[in-house]
Amino acid sequence: MENEPHASLGPLLFLLGRWEGAGVGGYPTIEGFRFGQEISFSHNGKPYLIYSSRTWLLDDAGNIGRPLAMESGFWRPQPGNQLEVLLAHPTGFVEVYLGEISGTKIEMATDAVVRTSSAKEVTAGRRLYGMIQADLGYAYEMAAVGQPLQAHLSAQLKRAGSADDTGAGGTGGERAGGDGGGAGGTGDERAGGDGVSPGSAASEGAGGDGGTG
Repeated sequence: MENEPHASLGPLLFLLGRWEGAGVGGYPTIEGFRFGQEISFSHNGKPYLIYSSRTWLLDDAGNIGRPLAMESGFWRPQPGNQLEVLLAHPTGFVEVYLGEISGTKIEMATDAVVRTSSAKEVTAGRRLYGMIQADLGYAYEMAAVGQPLQAHLSAQLKRAGSADDTGAGGTGGERAGGDGGGAGGTGDERAGGDGVSPGSAASEGAGGDGGTG
C-alpha cells in the first residue's frame, strides 16, 4: 500500500513526479553547451522529498551525447514556508541550501558547501525553481574555481510521469533532446518571476568539461 505524503509536504506537492526537458549552460571557464535533463521528486511518507537529477550533453540537432553531472538529496520543508535542501554530487562536494517556498516558486541559496580534497572548488550556489504554466523551470547560479556567483545553467522541464516510472535515458533522453524547452537567457523570468538570473546547477562544468547539476 502506497504511503500518503506527509502533511508537511503540502507546499512541495506540485513538484512530485518525473520531469524531463532541455536547457543551456555556460561559465567563464567553459564553452556554452546544451543539455538534456531528468529530475525526479518522490516521497516515502516521511517529511521530506527524495530528489535526483541526471543530465546529458545535446548537440545542436538535439542528439544525445555523453553523460554530464548528477546530483541527489532531500528537500525538507520547514514551518513558515521555509525549506532546507541537501544535495550530494559524485564529483566530491555536498551543498546545504536554505530557501523559501512562495506558491509554486522556490528560491534558495547555499548555507554551506563541503568538498573533498579532490573535488573542484565550488563555493556557493543559488537556485530558483518555479512553474511555467504546466512546465517546471529553474535557473542556477554558481561560484566556483575563483569565479564569483553568476549564471551557469537553466532549463525548462515537462512532466513525464510519476517518480516511479522508468524511461530515463532512452525515450526520456529523446524527448528531452527534442522539445524540452528553450531555457537559458530568460530562465529567471520563466521560472516564476523576479528572482535569480538564468543559469547555475552544481558542476563538473565549472572545472572544464561542461557538466550540469
